[in-house]
Order: sequence, then C-alpha cells, then structure tokens
Amino acid sequence: MQSRPSRTRYHHHPQPVAARNALRPAMSAATTTRLECRHPTYEIAMARYDYDLFVIGAGSGGVRASRMSARFGARVAVAEDRYLGGTCVNVGCVPKKLFVYGSEFAGGFADAKGFGWDVQAAPFDWPRLRDNKTREITRLNGIYGHMLADAGVTVLDGTARIVDAHTLAVAGRLITAEHILVATGGWPKMPSWPGNEYAISSNEMFFLPQLPRRALVVGGGYIAVEFAGILSGLGVATTLLYRGAVFLRGFDDGVRSFVADDLRKKGIE
Repeated sequence: MQSRPSRTRYHHHPQPVAARNALRPAMSAATTTRLECRHPTYEIAMARYDYDLFVIGAGSGGVRASRMSARFGARVAVAEDRYLGGTCVNVGCVPKKLFVYGSEFAGGFADAKGFGWDVQAAPFDWPRLRDNKTREITRLNGIYGHMLADAGVTVLDGTARIVDAHTLAVAGRLITAEHILVATGGWPKMPSWPGNEYAISSNEMFFLPQLPRRALVVGGGYIAVEFAGILSGLGVATTLLYRGAVFLRGFDDGVRSFVADDLRKKGIE
C-alpha cells in the first residue's frame, strides 16, 4: 500500500482488458490509496478516480479524444446534454450539404431543356427535405454512439459541471476523474435589438417550420454566403447584407469577385 495516486500502468500481459475489468468493482471515488496487484507477467496499479479521463462534450473533438484514449487503455466517460457529433454533424457541415444539394435542383431543372429534357419542376416541399435531413442526422447520431460504445467509453446524458480539479456533477451524481477535458464548443447568442424576435441563427435554420417568402442574411463569411445560396435556391427572395464592399474577407480576391457576380446572376440581392 502506498499513499500517492497513480495512473493505471500496464506491462506485458496477455489479457489486459479482462484483468482490468476483474479489478474494477473494488475501485470507487472513496479509494484514497494505491493498490497493486502483482503477477509474473503484469502489474496493475489501481487508480483512485472513477475515470482516468472525463470529457465534457461529445462533438468532433470530444468524441475523438474519448475514443483514442479508451483504445490506449484509459477508463473514459463523456457527458453530452444535446446530441452526439456536435455542430458539424447536427447543425453544421453535414445538414448544410444536404440543403445545398436540395437547393441545386432548381438550377438543374432550368438547364435541363438545353440538354434535351423537358422537365416540369414540381412545387418544392420544404418539410420533406427538413425531415429527411433530420432522419439522416439521427442515423449518424446512432453511429457516433456505437463508435463510443465499441471503444469502451461510458456516455452520460446530461450537463456536466466541474466541482473541483477532479470532481464533476452530472445528472445529480458526483463523478471523479484524474483528467478533465472541456470540449463543449459554442452556441450562437442573438444580440438584443428591437425586432430580434424575427431573427434566427444558422442553427435554427435547420428546423424551420416553414420557409419564409423573404430572407435577409446578415454577414459576409462563408456560412452566410452558403445560406444565402441555399435560401435563394429553394425559392426564397434573398438579400445578403455585408458591411464591406465584397464579402468573404480573407479569401482570394478573385474568388470573392467571382462568387459575388455569380450570386447576383442567381437573383440574390
């Protein structure tokens, strides 16, 4: 028995996972000493914490850190209070691309006649695109859950609050960890001004009950430009508002000019 805490160490042994799992029932947050189990071919040092690593947030960074750490033998848990996969999977790159694909059909129908196709474009069904997108994202959420489970990561549903350097509160429980990784990402905050109840962020755009007839996109980054193109392609009269002369600041000037001209040709003000 020794009084100082230590990480779990493994030396050459044939069945490290089975051996480690057999000893876990004896471990708890109340264990304050280091216990060693010796064997001719391996030595296991039992930690005094519930987990070696606790990750707050199951987005791209949190999921990756959890999986890789678990595969190296660490005892890992991750807490998520919204959805697995973070911004990219749920309200970012993946659903945005599905909307982009959907918005491009209008141009395809218009070009079809020149290629020998007489296509009568049917009215666009926004709820169908929105709900099909949601079903695909739900499928991806499940894949992320399976990846974490297969790696041996414990997934906790709830908001994690740091109590001290090695303690967290999650869903009414106190959990201890040797290391805590904060991977929460961020969420847009709408400034306060008269009429802001009519404004939404890109996050809410993915779940609109119905498309508006007109939309004003405020901003000149690539997300603003992408959503202006999506809205316009889906039949919304769209205005892109930017404080500078040309949007996409920081991008190649030739690209910026080309995109600006192209958006105007597509009817975006």
